[in-house]
Amino acid sequence: MTNPVAPTLYRWHKASDVQDLHDAALTAILDAEVLAIQHRGAFHLVISGGETPHKIYQQLRTVQTDWSKWHVYFSDERCLPKTDKNRNSRMAGEAWLDHVPIPENQIHVIPAEIGAPQAALRYAAMLSTVKMFDLVLLGLGEDGHTASLFPNHEWGDKPDSPDTLAVIDAPKPPPHRVSLSATRLSCSRGVLFLVAGESKRSAVTDWRNGKSIPSRAISPLAGVDILIESDLLMPQMIENL
Repeated sequence: MTNPVAPTLYRWHKASDVQDLHDAALTAILDAEVLAIQHRGAFHLVISGGETPHKIYQQLRTVQTDWSKWHVYFSDERCLPKTDKNRNSRMAGEAWLDHVPIPENQIHVIPAEIGAPQAALRYAAMLSTVKMFDLVLLGLGEDGHTASLFPNHEWGDKPDSPDTLAVIDAPKPPPHRVSLSATRLSCSRGVLFLVAGESKRSAVTDWRNGKSIPSRAISPLAGVDILIESDLLMPQMIENL
């Protein structure tokens, strides 16, 4: 008889406003970097798209650190031309990565422009050399999605799920995307969700109430940290933090 899987530990951290959230996220990233480099000589970070991380990336470009130790990956990507303004890789490049001396071969962009199935296979092959991430940054969509894992779609949350998923019917445009699976995103020493904006209130409520939404499929052994604007939490939620 196998032992039941322990439930994921969620640690909810209140931010007084968006700037407080940005500052706390920046501190968390840099703290994880220091530990990773001290113990393993490199920092393996997964980043996401969206407006909230965009501001954090702009702050990161001003940091003085040993960028040669950083390895950057993407949680998901839209199947669009490389230069399309809606690509996560372009946003991260303009906000941060194009302005710091991380070696080019340590910025691992998903080649989504070649099409979802082939790009997913190619990115999975690259990830096969990476045992575990040090930190994964994720956002929360209005419907509870994270990366390009959407409700009523495949999340890749089984132990034998592939590292990457070719998404061809996303409910948000564009429909074709590549996403790391929930199982691969969970293979990290730290997972940090960044949650800001009034539109996320319903998804937060669903998450706190235990509803099966994609964000709950991320289940690292160390648990999940959620940085959230305090205005998004109902009074009874705050009491339970």
